[in-house]
Amino acid sequence: MPTEKPHYHNHRDRLRARFESAGAEALADYELLELYLFNSIPRQDVKPIAKRLIERFGSFAEAIAAPLDQLIEVKGVGKKTALDLKIIKAAATKLGKETVMGAPILSSWNALMEYCRTAMQFEAKEQFRVLFLDKKNRLIADEILGRGTVDRAPVYPREVIKRALDLNATAIILAHNHPSGDPTPSQSDIDMTHKIMDAARSMGIVVHDHIIIGRNDIASFKTLGII
Repeated sequence: MPTEKPHYHNHRDRLRARFESAGAEALADYELLELYLFNSIPRQDVKPIAKRLIERFGSFAEAIAAPLDQLIEVKGVGKKTALDLKIIKAAATKLGKETVMGAPILSSWNALMEYCRTAMQFEAKEQFRVLFLDKKNRLIADEILGRGTVDRAPVYPREVIKRALDLNATAIILAHNHPSGDPTPSQSDIDMTHKIMDAARSMGIVVHDHIIIGRNDIASFKTLGII
């Protein structure tokens, strides 16, 4: 006698069909997580797990960006599943980087903003990135030069400029995140930016902008008239 399929199998088929016909926009965040968890946890109803992840972290993007140790705290999420979720985040960041790598940044600004948002938006601690550009303003490297606490990432102007010289970069874009969610520049952000600009100017390196990534918004020093 054939074994009856678990009740969630039909649900999985219906959810896949909705995704195929209407795309990700037709699915709630927990349903999109379900789709991925089908493969990570094949023999279990994953809807409750997906809902717990959204309840804990707030959204699909925040769930895949959450630290590994916090993901494992969610009932039903083991280390393997947590790592599987982190793979989504890594893939999204890599895809965004490859979209802008080698392209003239100043004519691909929106793509650059989306890449920075994907990479940094939900980081729990501050990180300071520098995007290094060649003489045609093409992105040649993107590196994290400072990691810190929830409200500060130490960065030293001499290290930024030394790395730019090592890469033969003629221009840079500074970027960091505010884990608090508010992208408004602090006075220390402004002071540090001016120090880097002074050091860069002496070496013939242009600082195009400094962008701060918040939870929902991005602040540009150039747009704000700070540089």
